[in-house]
Amino acid sequence: MRAFDGQHSDNQPIRRNTAEKQKQLRELKETLAAMKPHVSATLRDSVRKRIMELEAELKTR
Repeated sequence: MRAFDGQHSDNQPIRRNTAEKQKQLRELKETLAAMKPHVSATLRDSVRKRIMELEAELKTR
């Protein structure tokens, strides 16, 4: 479903608290570990990049 113009959720980043970020980080690490060898390098790199971003965010808090 698409947002209508001017809707509050329109083009806004999702705000997460520290607990949610830690949960997401844990899930991404599990996902990366469970990836099969035939998964594309681009997908692997994007997951690794998001993991690094979350770790950096959590270190600053």
